[in-house]
Amino acid sequence: MKMYIANIFIITALLLTGCNSSKKENPSTKDTSEHSDEIAFTKAQAEAVGLTIETVVPATFFQVIKTSGQIQASQGDEVTIVATSNGIVSFVNPSITEGTAVRPGEAIVTVSAKNLLEGDPAAKAKIAYETAQKEFQRAEALMKDNIISVKEYEQTRLRYETAGTAYEAQASNITANGVRVTSPIGGYIKNRLVSQGDYVAVGQAIATVSQNKRLQLRAEVSENYFKSIRNIRSAHFKTAYDNTLYKLSDLNGRLLSFGKASGGQSFYIPVTFEFDNTGDIIPGSFTEVYLLSSEQNNVISVPVQALTEEQGLYFVYLQWDEEGYRKQEVKLGQHNGERVQILSGLKTGDKVVTRGAYQVKLAATSPAMSEGHSH
Repeated sequence: MKMYIANIFIITALLLTGCNSSKKENPSTKDTSEHSDEIAFTKAQAEAVGLTIETVVPATFFQVIKTSGQIQASQGDEVTIVATSNGIVSFVNPSITEGTAVRPGEAIVTVSAKNLLEGDPAAKAKIAYETAQKEFQRAEALMKDNIISVKEYEQTRLRYETAGTAYEAQASNITANGVRVTSPIGGYIKNRLVSQGDYVAVGQAIATVSQNKRLQLRAEVSENYFKSIRNIRSAHFKTAYDNTLYKLSDLNGRLLSFGKASGGQSFYIPVTFEFDNTGDIIPGSFTEVYLLSSEQNNVISVPVQALTEEQGLYFVYLQWDEEGYRKQEVKLGQHNGERVQILSGLKTGDKVVTRGAYQVKLAATSPAMSEGHSH
């Protein structure tokens, strides 16, 4: 009986030892616990969606002041065409409108006062010039014979020169239909300020022509950032009609000026930049502006498209191995429209999905993809 009981103890001990050793040596248990949050995404799927990976490396990041602004035409790239005579406007091209291209010296309108009570200014200028010319020629002859005084002669000469200046200013543009008004620069019609048949006076604006080569970005900055304004060097911006992010550094941009005080009707301080127009930026449009201020070193950041959002929390997807990924929550700092500062959740060397993050997110929630893969 004692021997039987002893044998039972020995067998029980051996069984317990075998169970413990099997638990210790089974690698699949450890592997499953370590990779329980892994998302399977094959190489073929990655190639199909154009998935790209970026290795996290601390780099320079500029302090960002996010605000709003407006695109304006640069001074010198825009001129206002004005009437050089009183009269009725007649457009050379009746269909001319905003956006119509014009060449330097091209006639925009003719102004005629032939049927008006006050008479045609061009005809009157010609008559005045010819009359003054005859009087001056007569005065020259009388002056030689000392019949008139020097003072009277000088007054006659002054009237002649004044009449000549007035006539010559219009002579080259006088046509049978009236006085031509031309564009001094090439570009396009930005604004047409009068209509066919309108009456205009000398100096009245007829149209605005813009070359649209250089543009200005005027940003409005809150007084709260007044101390940071002096450190602003560049900016990124997005227009309301286009999701493209424009960088002034890529557009030959430069800082023109910043205000030293806010305006009387506003609590904002203007900051103005100038840049080359690529052809798809509309003057007058409103923009979302990211002003780049003080330089910060050793900052971890990721592209904006690497982020996904769930119930107010932000996540990125990290590459675990060639076909394995995992979801990582991150805390965000400032962003400049292109990249976002990461305050926590990432470290140097992490491999972040920068393109295709949404597809990886779908793979994580798809039943077909949730089984994982073997290692």
